[in-house]
Amino acid sequence: MDGLKLTMDNLRNIFQKWEYSESKFRIDFETPPMPCGNQPFHISAGDGGGSGGGCSPAGSVRAKSGSLSKKGSKDTKPPQDSLIINIKRPFSFNHLPQRPPVCIQFTKLSYCISQECNSGQKSLLKSISGKFQSGELTAIMGPSGAGKSTLMNVLAGYRTSGVTGSILINGRDRNSRRFRKLSCYIMQDDQLLPHLTVWESMNVSANLKLGRNMAKKEKRIVIEEILETLGLMDCSNTRTSNLSGGQRKRLSIALELVNNPPVMFFDEPTSGLDSSSCFQCLSLLKCLARGGRTIICTIHQPSARLFEMFDHLYMLADGQCIYQGDISGLVPYLANLSLECPSYHNPADYVMEVACGEHGDVHDKLVLAVTNGKTALFNSHEKSTKEIVANGDANYNNKNAVSCTSALLHSDESLSTLGAGAGFPTSSFKQFVVLINRTFLSIIRDQMLTRMRLVSHLCIGLLIGLIYYDIGDEASKAMNNAGCIFFTVLFLMFTAMMPTVLTFPLEMSVFLREHLNYWYSLKSFYLAKTMADLPFQIVFSTVYVVIVYFMTKQPMEPERFFMVLLMCVLVSLVAQSLGLLIGAGMEIETGTFLGPVTSIPVLLFSGFFVNFSTIPWYLQWVTYVSYIRYGFEGCMIAIYGGNRPKLHCSEAYCHYRSPSKFLEAMDMKGAVFWIDVVALVGFFVLLRVCAYFALKLKLKLNT
Repeated sequence: MDGLKLTMDNLRNIFQKWEYSESKFRIDFETPPMPCGNQPFHISAGDGGGSGGGCSPAGSVRAKSGSLSKKGSKDTKPPQDSLIINIKRPFSFNHLPQRPPVCIQFTKLSYCISQECNSGQKSLLKSISGKFQSGELTAIMGPSGAGKSTLMNVLAGYRTSGVTGSILINGRDRNSRRFRKLSCYIMQDDQLLPHLTVWESMNVSANLKLGRNMAKKEKRIVIEEILETLGLMDCSNTRTSNLSGGQRKRLSIALELVNNPPVMFFDEPTSGLDSSSCFQCLSLLKCLARGGRTIICTIHQPSARLFEMFDHLYMLADGQCIYQGDISGLVPYLANLSLECPSYHNPADYVMEVACGEHGDVHDKLVLAVTNGKTALFNSHEKSTKEIVANGDANYNNKNAVSCTSALLHSDESLSTLGAGAGFPTSSFKQFVVLINRTFLSIIRDQMLTRMRLVSHLCIGLLIGLIYYDIGDEASKAMNNAGCIFFTVLFLMFTAMMPTVLTFPLEMSVFLREHLNYWYSLKSFYLAKTMADLPFQIVFSTVYVVIVYFMTKQPMEPERFFMVLLMCVLVSLVAQSLGLLIGAGMEIETGTFLGPVTSIPVLLFSGFFVNFSTIPWYLQWVTYVSYIRYGFEGCMIAIYGGNRPKLHCSEAYCHYRSPSKFLEAMDMKGAVFWIDVVALVGFFVLLRVCAYFALKLKLKLNT
């Protein structure tokens, strides 16, 4: 077989007679001679879904092991994670909301960012123009730093400051809020909550995105239809942390398909996937595009097999467009400019080499050619949206079901009829209820963190109880008892603050994806997040206080016990609020350093290490902003205040046998318990409000 050279056309002819299968997929490019009637297109998983009994859809990707198999051979049962994908026909969703098709056009689009190093500005996009049609799968390509993600972020409305030029949606100026209601952005990393199952994640999405007018039964039908279509039904009860890379990517798409968005943005959808999963993912996007959607994705350097699946290419280099048009027109376009792509060379690799300057300095020539409209000469399939969709769904005539295609074409909804307000499908209260249930469920299932917090409170409580056993009523050990009380406040502070500092930034990525895709408002998310963890924090603090209080034999009076418990719970909630503020405003690395560091002055001015009267007058004001001071002082008053009788003395002389005398020595004799309570409640409210505005500021900076 030496010297045998196969072109892409030769390969296609061979594949018309043979089915090629790599470990998971068998590709059939030939349309079956026997029609399927009105059978709608679908993807099935597990037992093969629609592959058994009856004809299979044209251009299907069917699970099968082996390398090459003769056509007509007996099919084997596909593995659980398989899909049957028809890349020539759109999906038929019968129950999704109807949406209008959307065409995106941008003219002289530029984007600049400020540089602090030289007090100047850097242009990431330089007066580029283009048009993305509905019904097409569009690839934005370019070398690293060319502006791929920047362009997509600007088009999606995630970057607004520093943007100049015009962006038109169906020929009208884009309204960012209206547009984001009809679009979704699926990020490179699949940001999913790890402790929810696939079904629970879809249920949350449906409850938040489908609005209050749809019944629960109808939402369930929508969820089942999407999961069946995307081949996720068999893993519907699997937690997202246990999904494969391909399943996670499909779930990310399924979560956004709930409200049937006509525009979908994907940032590196094939990142981290193997070759089979990449083909599976792009086949899915191809089918979604054939349903009339505008699918736009950035992709770094696809293989020839993947590159051929795209309909439209927008090539960037140094923030400027060097090609836009059909995939099939790329090689002739480059050849017309004396850039011959070698035979048997991947066109995607070659155009990347051209963009990087490996074939000479032709950047300006390519940009000028695009500006002069030379790319239009090589576009072989200039079709309107209706033509594309009609060709894609020509064989489907089911009058009893409204396909996704017809929904996009014949919807009464338009961009002009959408309101300009916030436009969340559900009310703030409904959002809060759904989110607090989800957060509460995630906390319960996070066995590592939740159990660790509970076990640490139990173990440390027993340890402190054993160290300070039966000293609460002993006058000769009053100072040791004060140390026990101070450590109790200190322990509850750190165990409440640090977990929040560490975990909250990890949830920010999920929040950003869902909020920017118009699932819910910031206030609903923040309120649910802060409220869901309160019961756990109160329970953990109570467990610790109960163990320590009774093992150390503090006053057996219900009133004093609940006063101590109230103080300890308030201190833990204030510390948690401080952790929330740090976690909302900073990254994990900065937060883990700043959290303990900010606690040092709070501890120094708490009144345990240095009495208030000993602190220099110019630093005494710091004691009033130390929430540990109020917590420690309140616990001391609860234990030794309130006209407590004299303490038991087991030695010849006990200086602090009188509780009031001990409070006087600690500079706490004139302190009032309820003032400390009010101060801690004030700290709690202030820090929670500051954390909200810090989160809002961070959200604004990210957009």
